[in-house]
Amino acid sequence: MATYDLQEQEQIEELKTWWEIHGTLITALVVLLAVGVVGWQGWQWWQRSQAGQAAQLYGNMQQALLQQDVKRARLMAGELIDKFPRTSYAGMAALLSGKLLFETGDLKSAQAQYGWAAEHAADQGTRDLARLRQALVLAEEKNFDAALKLLAVPPAPSFMARYLEVRGDILVAQGKGGEARTAYDEAIKALEGGRKAEGLPPGPYLEILQAKRDATGAQS
Repeated sequence: MATYDLQEQEQIEELKTWWEIHGTLITALVVLLAVGVVGWQGWQWWQRSQAGQAAQLYGNMQQALLQQDVKRARLMAGELIDKFPRTSYAGMAALLSGKLLFETGDLKSAQAQYGWAAEHAADQGTRDLARLRQALVLAEEKNFDAALKLLAVPPAPSFMARYLEVRGDILVAQGKGGEARTAYDEAIKALEGGRKAEGLPPGPYLEILQAKRDATGAQS
């Protein structure tokens, strides 16, 4: 029993010595870990709060549109972009605002809204769609080179056929039938490849692309 007590005392002394050497570091690490956990929880709460407020504002914006209150809807879109730029709702609001501005003939402001979404929207799909719409506005303004530059940025596969189609349309407007035909061929290929990967037929969109391709006047 005495031997056991002695061994126990030695272990206690070793533990004390070890703690004197490493205790401060361990305490600091524990504190940092606790602060990190609290900080992460706070960040998560803040993210949820931002998303919730943005969702409510976006819902109000849609309600304003149903009431045909375009001015109020545009103001809400601006508020979403200013206050909640990191949420997905900001990108969607910019797209919707751009559409409203385009329909009222304010092409410059529409392009600005689409440009913001193309650069800052939270998800790639929204960025790709915004870039496509921005290119369409630029084409409407006859700024074809700037539109083609935007369309040269590779989108997600689901947008590829549409990007190539719009590229073809712009090239037709520039009188470049041969290049337009190539763009339409690539659009058809992208459409068929994408739909095949999903196990689906190309659908009526293929006929539209083929008709545009044939309208270039070039021979197969």
